[in-house]
Amino acid sequence: MLPTGAHGTWPSPIDAALAASRDGRPDHVGTVGDEVWWTEPRPAEAGRRALVRRRADGTTASVLPAPWNVRSRVVEYGGQPWAGAARAEGGPLVVFVDFADQRLYAYAPDEPGGPRPLTPVGAVGGGLRWVDPSLHLHRGEVWCVLEEFTGEAPTDLRRVIAAVPLDGSAADDRTAIRELTDDGRRFVTGAKLSPDGRRAAWIAWDHPRMPWDGTEVMLADVTEDGTFRDVRSFAGGPEESIPQIEWDADGSLLFAGDRSGWWNLYRADPHGGAVPLCAREEEFAGPLWTIGCRWFRPLDNGLVATVHGTGTTTLGILDPRTGELTDVAGPWTAWAASLAAHGSRIIGIAASPSSAYEVVELDTATGRTRVIGTPHEDAVDPAYYPRPEPRTFTGPDGREIHAHVHPPRNPGRTGPDGELPPYVVWAHGGPTGHAALVLDLEIAYFTSRGIGVVEVNYGGSTGYGRDYRNRLREQWGVVDVEDCAAVAGALAAEGTADPGRLAIRGGSAGGWTTAASLTGTDVYACGTIIYPVLDLTGWGTDETHDFESRYLESLVGPIAGVPERYRERSPLSRTERLNTPFLLLQGLADPICPPVQCERFLAAIEGRGVPHAYLAFEGEGHGFRRADTMIRALEAELSLYAQTFGFDCPDVPALELKR
Repeated sequence: MLPTGAHGTWPSPIDAALAASRDGRPDHVGTVGDEVWWTEPRPAEAGRRALVRRRADGTTASVLPAPWNVRSRVVEYGGQPWAGAARAEGGPLVVFVDFADQRLYAYAPDEPGGPRPLTPVGAVGGGLRWVDPSLHLHRGEVWCVLEEFTGEAPTDLRRVIAAVPLDGSAADDRTAIRELTDDGRRFVTGAKLSPDGRRAAWIAWDHPRMPWDGTEVMLADVTEDGTFRDVRSFAGGPEESIPQIEWDADGSLLFAGDRSGWWNLYRADPHGGAVPLCAREEEFAGPLWTIGCRWFRPLDNGLVATVHGTGTTTLGILDPRTGELTDVAGPWTAWAASLAAHGSRIIGIAASPSSAYEVVELDTATGRTRVIGTPHEDAVDPAYYPRPEPRTFTGPDGREIHAHVHPPRNPGRTGPDGELPPYVVWAHGGPTGHAALVLDLEIAYFTSRGIGVVEVNYGGSTGYGRDYRNRLREQWGVVDVEDCAAVAGALAAEGTADPGRLAIRGGSAGGWTTAASLTGTDVYACGTIIYPVLDLTGWGTDETHDFESRYLESLVGPIAGVPERYRERSPLSRTERLNTPFLLLQGLADPICPPVQCERFLAAIEGRGVPHAYLAFEGEGHGFRRADTMIRALEAELSLYAQTFGFDCPDVPALELKR
């Protein structure tokens, strides 16, 4: 018999410092000759992202010391920030974006000297920013997406595909940068050159569409001097989302598109139509939140490596001639949108409910799969990890709601007879996003102490087809709130959760859902609101960045047509209905959900006697990256639940709740 203890008080080796140290994941994997490179987080080094190199002999090392931070700010969410190439002499050459100044740098790590700048510092607004580079050594250029600010407002900018000379001649001379496209399209991805070098293809779209609404594949002829000619729209449109394209070795174009209602793979002849390669009611791609996502990769032998699935994902090898899809064996339930291929090798980033994200290599010649980077290591006994249960709940009008339930789990404690555990509903960001079925020590931080967590992939989430995604069109603040409440209510009704001790938390769009739930329902006893949207009218006019500045037209409706809807749904307009304690967490350098939204919200509740705390963090943007910030935030959240749910939590600082 295990000793009993009140839920929330169970002793756990997973403290906030451990959870913070494991926050984030490797990303942007690629190959440089026979080597594998990627970026990975460094929470203890002011949250920078390091560029990591795995040599052919298996040794791994960070390429650049602190404070180099390989991360782009294009569309604020960034994307592929580096590219590399092997050279016959001098070792590899890599180009990368440094977060501090957003300049593009070149670096030869096997030669003397440090990184040298390739691009100038912009003098206007956010300056010049770069993403999704591709090296063309024979031309002496790197092709990139250029985001150039033309004024001080976050929407005063233009985006083009540009060619930057590798000799450094543009480091102080903007005129030395060659623009390959005009700025007639608001958003573009990097250009991909066909195998014969005669055509280039890229993806483009315009406001008010988001890339999961509709995009187009653009095609251009490439002249001998590297100029783009005869630019034309080739595939896609306002109602088809194409988030990735790749050239196959035979000169045909492969792309992922959702014309069937699911992101499936297609092959297109540049002069003809497109045919599906594996028609299934599954997703073979996802939302293009960052520039340069890669869910599939063509291989030299004619096969295609592809991430696919419904809800959870796996890595498969597709034979386009037969449509046969063979999945890779392994425990992984989530693969990131970051695949690389070299010869017979496929490299990806994957995680499972018992392991964090790792760099995984599959050799298709041998069928061997192995972890080659950031291998998962259990810092504590895995018996303290939750065992998530994928479930489907029934919401209003009988609609399905997908969720992952993480019951409390601790090898040394159980709850007292008759005491149901408190539960926290986690609302993911996006809202066009997805909660993956993976190990997260932030979740284990709570479940190992006796607090259950349920991640809700509410209507609007990706991974379940376009119809599921479209449930949120003009219904943000309605469907997401209803779905989270339905899941919480179902857990309470079935005796899994204590109906009097339910909480909700989320960041970004999840912060919106949390605040909208606390001001629109009576389901929750408290909530944690993290860098949120709180005022639709302000956010939908001039209080966010360009990429999402028209997002609300699909999520809520055109502001000119339904201004009252913007006001009525905003938590800011419903503060008189807020009576439950809450914790508000905000980065003071957040350009996406700025602190002014929080300040306005706090002013509206002043004097109403609602218990609350506001923690604002200098130097943090949209998404906390620094270890000390994450520790403070997690401990404050646990203290909020302890005070609200009535259990003692002496191992964390008491959160002072103001009224």
